[in-house]
Amino acid sequence: MYCENVLKTIGNTPLIKLGRMFADFPAQVFAKVESFNPGQSAKDRIALFMIEEAERKGLLKPGSTIIEATSGNTGFGLAMVSAIKGYKCVLTVSSKASKEKLSLLRSLGAQVVVCPSDAAPEDPRSYYSRAEQLAKEIPNSFYVAQNFNFDNSEAHYRTTGPEIWEQTQGKITHYVCCVGTGGTISGTARYLKEKNPNIKIIGVDAYGSVLKKYWQTGIFDKNEIFSYKVEGLGKTIIPDNVDFDLIDDFIKVTDKNSALKAREMARKEGMLIGYSSGSTLECIHKLKSQLKKDDVVVALFSDHGSRYLGKVFNDDWMRQQGFLQSYDQSEDDSSSYEAMKHKFRAYRLKYKKYLRQTMQSLKF
Repeated sequence: MYCENVLKTIGNTPLIKLGRMFADFPAQVFAKVESFNPGQSAKDRIALFMIEEAERKGLLKPGSTIIEATSGNTGFGLAMVSAIKGYKCVLTVSSKASKEKLSLLRSLGAQVVVCPSDAAPEDPRSYYSRAEQLAKEIPNSFYVAQNFNFDNSEAHYRTTGPEIWEQTQGKITHYVCCVGTGGTISGTARYLKEKNPNIKIIGVDAYGSVLKKYWQTGIFDKNEIFSYKVEGLGKTIIPDNVDFDLIDDFIKVTDKNSALKAREMARKEGMLIGYSSGSTLECIHKLKSQLKKDDVVVALFSDHGSRYLGKVFNDDWMRQQGFLQSYDQSEDDSSSYEAMKHKFRAYRLKYKKYLRQTMQSLKF
């Protein structure tokens, strides 16, 4: 038995119990690990579904160019599908995307246009506006528009939701998912709520994003917007794919705690997860007091940590952001060469100071 091509391996990702990370929790906590997709993220699901729906509707033709604004993972999925199906692919990406992500996109033959992350959505320099402009300029092109394309959430309604329901034997009580374009949380939530309307849907948002405030008040508040580091969650626009009526609670998490939780997961569970997956872990920790013995929590881990080796899993980057102490023994191997060299340098300085004070006291 074999697969006709790599696209046939998308979906049916495993559900893994997080026994060590949440050993002191009353509830059982599981991760839906989307890095087992061929493109190592949940976005493989929507990339394939959106392109095949566009083909079915006659929006894509031989030789077409696929255009999208992406934080990286949807772009990788689109580039992968384009490579198999023979389409050209042009992706506009925020400058906060990691170098690893940019290299991965280019490796599949995609043309990558990097845009400033601090540009407002309506700014012509933003990755949203740039994608729209390219779609107007390039003949025979199709702008995927994942934020507003309902095939995004439909993909998860047809696949992710049913998989989680079956894997938990219908016992799931809480679904925790980062909210970006809204497709992953909304499509999955729609299916789960149809099966059991009592399932709690918890959206994870970033500080600097407008989503939680909009969910609470219905007001798009630009004062909520400021720059943040974590990738793959939060928005400075209101995507059509976010079904706010399906979300029971929104919890905001910080860049620092998200990064530290991702690193902790690697040490405790042996799983290298992405930055936003660290955000879901931080969210679950904030839910601890609300959970009961019979609860079954499922967190969606959207991508693989290898895409953040230059950031979350890079000690120098973590220190530059102020996320680690200069030499934090809880994060670093205290026996490493760099740590030992630092300790020796500190000891030498203390010894020189002591020697100088001693000589002065003896009046040398």
